[in-house]
Amino acid sequence: MERRELIQNRITADLSEGVMVIRFDGVIEYVNSAALDILQKRGKPLEGLSFAQAFFSQDDRSNNDELLQCVMDAVYRKDRIHERYVPYRTEKTTRHLRVVSSYLRDGETDVAVILLISDVTELLELRDAMVAMEKIRSLNTQLEIRNRVLQQTFGRYLSDDIVREILDEPDGWKLGGQKRRLTVLMSDLRGFTAISERMPAQDLVTMLNHYFAVMYEEIARRRGTLIEFLGDGMLVVFGAPQQTDTHASDAVAAALGMQKRMEEVNRWNAERGYEPLAMGIGINTDDMILGNLGSEKRTKYGVLGAAVNLAGRIESCTTGGEVLISPNTREAIHEELTIGKTVPFTPKGVKESIVLSEVTGIGAPYGLFLEKTMPALRKLPAPFPVDFSLLEGKSIVTGGLKGSLLALSEEEALLNPGTAELHELDNICIALEGDMLYAKVTGEEDGCSRICFTAKSPQFSAWVKSILGNAEKNKNEQKRIAET
Repeated sequence: MERRELIQNRITADLSEGVMVIRFDGVIEYVNSAALDILQKRGKPLEGLSFAQAFFSQDDRSNNDELLQCVMDAVYRKDRIHERYVPYRTEKTTRHLRVVSSYLRDGETDVAVILLISDVTELLELRDAMVAMEKIRSLNTQLEIRNRVLQQTFGRYLSDDIVREILDEPDGWKLGGQKRRLTVLMSDLRGFTAISERMPAQDLVTMLNHYFAVMYEEIARRRGTLIEFLGDGMLVVFGAPQQTDTHASDAVAAALGMQKRMEEVNRWNAERGYEPLAMGIGINTDDMILGNLGSEKRTKYGVLGAAVNLAGRIESCTTGGEVLISPNTREAIHEELTIGKTVPFTPKGVKESIVLSEVTGIGAPYGLFLEKTMPALRKLPAPFPVDFSLLEGKSIVTGGLKGSLLALSEEEALLNPGTAELHELDNICIALEGDMLYAKVTGEEDGCSRICFTAKSPQFSAWVKSILGNAEKNKNEQKRIAET
């Protein structure tokens, strides 16, 4: 063997790639050991066999036509090097090969076809894994974007906790509910119906949206879940969807925070020429049904039960700036509470009355306290006659009643109801110079009813000042006469 041929055979023998030389008559002239390993032909002499015998015998049903095509590529296109990635099948496995085929030349003479064979199975598996990982990363990115869009979109209609529960839980949209002990907060603006009738629609919506935005900040701060807006009111649940042991305390802290921020809301209103707002809040703690309610086409995450209804009735007992809580809520709170007053209350459809508590403060760790001051009542020199009606809800139960105001401020009055019998928490409507003035009975003094105004017209303040001004003039005049 010539030295040159010896060197070439030595090099091909040591290559990790397989080398196979096939003469034009189809006989395999040379195969290195790497090719035997790659093609799983170790121990089977291939040199001297035809390519067809070696790979396409009747006993071999592996169907490796792609490998044959690599040889044919070199035969039919002699002017170039061909590269193919082909599967190579045996009875047990399928490997993936990179096959480079071309003509083997001796000077200007074509003498054979040469195949350079590499096993790229692991590389392709790695590549597929990397492609799969890239696809997974892409899908995760799309999922994050989708969730973010859903969070931002539905977060405007549902609380963040509800949206997360729906997105994260497989059965998040499934209809159904569970009984849980929760705390419900219901708020409402006093006299908003009358205000809405006096304001342009766009201004009304602007004012209401700002009010809701400020209130929601306090609700979210105390882990409350806004279930829905009820006109100018809100239904909020504490202790769901994430369970907490402090839901009653959180609800009271949120309510006090909301009341404290009404001053901020009304400053904003005054800067834009809007009327001031006053809010009442009722809170109740008890067992209720929580879950997805509705139908397959229209679902709402909500709460229901007698406990929710009671929270609404407690809220209806409030005047502007008040936070009233049920006995259950008071019992569930371990922090020190500051109680302004207690109010006996018999809910509709219930035989036994309960005692509501007006909360004006909650101790550490919340440390929230309301500074609620009411203008002192000024006694009128003479009874001021008024016509009034007794209400249930917004409907008149008894009309044409006669009474008189004995003392007055811009927030409260002392009313002699005449022959009418009024009780604490009764709602009345007073006819005032062509306008209607709404009030709630808050107590009794010397056989008269103390009332708190819940809805006032823009002319009310001027009317009060006029009456009190005339009373002051009469008082001064009487003093002057007495001195002379």
